[in-house]
Amino acid sequence: MQWVRVLGTGSSVPEKVLTNFDLERMVDTSDEWITTRTGIKERRIATPSETTSKLALEAAWRALEAARVAPEEIDCIIVGTVTPDMLFPSTACLLQHALGAKRAFAFDLEAGCTGFVYALAVAEKYLLAEGKGKALVVGAETLSKIVDWQDRATCVLFGDGAGAAVVGLGDRPGILATYLGADGSGAHLLELPAGCSRMPASFETVEKRLHYIKMNGNEVFKFAVRIVEEASLEVLKRAQKSVDDVKLFIPHQANIRIIQSAAKRLGIPEERVFVNVERYGNTSSASIPIALDEASRSGRIKEGDIVLLVGFGAGLTWGAALIQW
Repeated sequence: MQWVRVLGTGSSVPEKVLTNFDLERMVDTSDEWITTRTGIKERRIATPSETTSKLALEAAWRALEAARVAPEEIDCIIVGTVTPDMLFPSTACLLQHALGAKRAFAFDLEAGCTGFVYALAVAEKYLLAEGKGKALVVGAETLSKIVDWQDRATCVLFGDGAGAAVVGLGDRPGILATYLGADGSGAHLLELPAGCSRMPASFETVEKRLHYIKMNGNEVFKFAVRIVEEASLEVLKRAQKSVDDVKLFIPHQANIRIIQSAAKRLGIPEERVFVNVERYGNTSSASIPIALDEASRSGRIKEGDIVLLVGFGAGLTWGAALIQW
């Protein structure tokens, strides 16, 4: 039997750090308020010249090096992002050219903060269908470029970064199961209203600050706590595993209270939950692959361990993947 295995991971974040104390000088907020409600202490912010494709490239190179795979060996590149360099061409095509991965087809995938899990599931199905090949899966964001720095409810939450994984076929267990879902009735809860066909850019849309993230935080919070539990249990069921089999739980790093509530509902102890939200904030589709890379490189994941990835985000979307390392 063939399995799709994670061969290597990589990540990249901007050097610039924006702390809660920095934000105190920008908007009406405080370190205590942000930390208590989100668990975030600081986030990384891209410079004007740091694009999503640049962060994706750095993360991709590190993943390729870890996997000992050359760009020429990659057959498929999928970039999960809501902040592409431009609407077209895709960030994935820019990445393909920068890497020199000439034989790879490439496309972007937009599923909000669930983007990496969606992309991983798509790559797995493609490789199994082909029966050969390797894929580069990336989650990359420069959310600071679409954050309204006058909106204290959202500007404290988001940061920039990229994470990547090289996956390929093997004869040992790898991705045990995936589960994806969506509910478009909640689309209005987390959106960027203007800039595309529904509301093209105009003086009015700029004046009304409609080119920035808009979010109903309370409703997204309630959705997230519920869906992380549901998605986790569903992917475990599909893999015929239990919560007790999970050695490390890596949820989307959006909010420490969501993470803690979901872990408690699932019965996963704190020592088996990976958390880095305090250092990066919510990096959307980059959140899970950055955490996965850090967990792998720090020794939190060992060969044979079962790792549970769970994401949720705009759409509304959700997804989970269960991986044997």
